[in-house]
Amino acid sequence: MENETIGKIKLDYTHYAGSDLYCDGEVEGEILEKVKKRPAAASYADVIEKHTNWPFLYHLSPIRENIVSWLPISSLDKVLEVGSGCGAITGALAAKAGSVDCVDLSRQRSLINAYRHENCDNVTIHVGNFQDIEPDLSTDYSLICLIGVFEYGQAYIGGDNPYETFLNILKKHLAPGGRIVIAIENKFGLKYFAGCKEDHVGKFFEGIEDYPGDSPARTFTENGLLKIAEKCGFSKDQCTMYYPYPDYKFMNTLFSKKRLPEEGELKDNLRNFDRDRLLLFNEKLAFDNILREGQFPLFSNSYMLVLGKDTDTVYVRYSNDRKPESSIATEIREARMGIAGGEAIKTVTKRALCSEAKEHIKKIAENYELLKKRYEGSKLNICPCELSLDEKEISFPFLTGRRLEELLDERLLKKDFTGFKALLKEFYERIGYGAGVTDMDLIFSNVIVDGEKWTAIDYEWVVKDDKPAGEIAYRALYCYELENGSRNIEDKIDALEIFGISATKAEEIKRTESTFQKEVTGGYRSLGEIRESIGNEIVDISKNGTAEITKGGKLQVYYDFGDGFSESNSYFAERDGEGFSVELKSGVKTLRLDPCDYPCVVSIRQMSVGEKQLNVSSVKMISNGAKAGEGIFVFGSADPGITIKLGSTDMHEGNTLKVVFDISPISENIAAAVLAESADAGLGSKIKRKLSGF
Repeated sequence: MENETIGKIKLDYTHYAGSDLYCDGEVEGEILEKVKKRPAAASYADVIEKHTNWPFLYHLSPIRENIVSWLPISSLDKVLEVGSGCGAITGALAAKAGSVDCVDLSRQRSLINAYRHENCDNVTIHVGNFQDIEPDLSTDYSLICLIGVFEYGQAYIGGDNPYETFLNILKKHLAPGGRIVIAIENKFGLKYFAGCKEDHVGKFFEGIEDYPGDSPARTFTENGLLKIAEKCGFSKDQCTMYYPYPDYKFMNTLFSKKRLPEEGELKDNLRNFDRDRLLLFNEKLAFDNILREGQFPLFSNSYMLVLGKDTDTVYVRYSNDRKPESSIATEIREARMGIAGGEAIKTVTKRALCSEAKEHIKKIAENYELLKKRYEGSKLNICPCELSLDEKEISFPFLTGRRLEELLDERLLKKDFTGFKALLKEFYERIGYGAGVTDMDLIFSNVIVDGEKWTAIDYEWVVKDDKPAGEIAYRALYCYELENGSRNIEDKIDALEIFGISATKAEEIKRTESTFQKEVTGGYRSLGEIRESIGNEIVDISKNGTAEITKGGKLQVYYDFGDGFSESNSYFAERDGEGFSVELKSGVKTLRLDPCDYPCVVSIRQMSVGEKQLNVSSVKMISNGAKAGEGIFVFGSADPGITIKLGSTDMHEGNTLKVVFDISPISENIAAAVLAESADAGLGSKIKRKLSGF
């Protein structure tokens, strides 16, 4: 096959065998057609939301780039990316490096990569087996990347010691002072103990049992990886281990031994997107216990091993699950002052992840001046900052102390509600000083407590509006509870009384927060919401030992303006606490609510418009299932829908309908048996009797 050029990307087929042996199926063809029609480096957020399946998310999400975008790469560096696939990280490498050589087995995936990055004139994609291509590769790469690749050494390299052989081959292509980076799952990752299936085999506990079956891949513990590196001649000081969280695929935080997680920090754990799972225990609480015992490296879900010269990065947190204008990364860097072995100085840096976010970085510097003026002379310090000359970064001193969130968690764990209230009151008093501007980032995780010194460390979102301290404090408490379902504390501490706000104002704050988060994300759904939309089962036996099957809840809303329902007049509603909020638009005659995509029983537990609770029995509803009671419907199809006739005085333009419903999946056979009785008199009671026997 002749070599090919797509845009500025060169595809080398010298060693291509003529067929792709590794493929996700027909969906890859769909992805290829999508990227062909998009400008290079375009956003695929809307495409991912429309398709809501694992391959589109995995191959096209920009969050995949996080795993490498923190690495110190310059325009003088040559990079080798082994297993480049559909180009999930190629763009991030090409944006910083002088040149990037990609190697991948699949021509179709390489075409997807090429079309996505066709404006990059520094990328060559070698298509074919790595062992065939390897002799032609350079021997002076500054960086060699194996992201989700090293585990396949047994399948592609073979031999008695395939992983050592693989690493030794790569070493031959490394320039003096260069680095090899390996991102891989941990076979002892906590998610596998908690009920996730092993990523490569799709079986429970496969890695924990050390792969007793026939596996195409093999992952390792930290100790196992370091032993392989040692056998390949890497000394201890040439091996730096990082811990991507929740995992390396969709990393939002990178930890290291110099900055391990703190209690309460690991709360984003339901992150398996591609398969059903068990939920055997609360992973957040288990991680907290592991952290107290100092065992996090053993149970981290993923590892990133840097072989070669150490970097000065000890921690990174990405905030790019949002619109480009506010996409940034927060890093902790450690530099040695003076001669080798001198004092290590840590700094905190926020940097723009794209050109659109540069103004956001500048805005943070302006926010500091506003807040410093407001809180001057108060008992709340504002962490100082310094803007870089190119205005792409802003730096802060590294502070010691503990996050207020951590202190609150400590009291909650001990059921010390008096101590919890005392901290809330002090927070409320300290933030209430001064006037003129309001820091919307004053949440508990952004306050460092060091004895009597309280310091606000993050102030991305400041408004020139004097909001009452009680409202800001209540929002902080609401965000605290939202982050972890086990933090249901509000009804135990009289929060409204502490902050001096009404129940009506509290509900308004909750609604406003949902709107604010939507503005931050640019209207797109978060990864957690996308996971729910993909809709894999979660069999939860963590609470009482009884299996309770749930699925990713999503609510697709269709508007009928008089011409019937259509996909173009539909959207996925925003989750709002237990339920969903649906905007009531002008001219809508009828709403259709599609709560899931599988046979089920749906019970509408609550409906409200604004502050008014509606009587479910009085709302005119029909469905494509069978009615089993007031607000209870049985659906035998994978496309359940509930249609609501509008026109009452409660449901009119400008209001928001909130719907809370329970969903119980049922098998198609049971659904068919239930619905077979739909023609009989007394359907509701018969269905109820049959359902009670589940």
